[in-house]
Amino acid sequence: MILFEQRGALVTLRFEPPYAPDDERGYLAALDRIGDCPPGFALLAVLGGGARLSREGERAQALWFKATRARVNSNCRAIAMVRPGASGRMTEIFGRLWNVPLAAFTDEQSARDFLAQHGAGP
Repeated sequence: MILFEQRGALVTLRFEPPYAPDDERGYLAALDRIGDCPPGFALLAVLGGGARLSREGERAQALWFKATRARVNSNCRAIAMVRPGASGRMTEIFGRLWNVPLAAFTDEQSARDFLAQHGAGP
């Protein structure tokens, strides 16, 4: 299931069970929407951890990272990722992609607290 939602400065992307055949297409479309977000947004990415992208999907995701890096760095306040087994290593890896405050969490409330510290969320 893919869900993209924007409420004020908070942009939420969910890629969670139940997974569906068209989730990859929906995920990549959501990435495009994130790349188009106006300045001042914060991203909450909730990733269920069970779905895998196809080879083409992985390539499209990598191209999206490259194409939107400068825009995300300029427009995004912070990124919080929620994923089963999230670790400091995950934060380190994704921190190489963007120069914004970024952290990975195993629970959504901690991620929301992190984003609130950076001016996003209710």
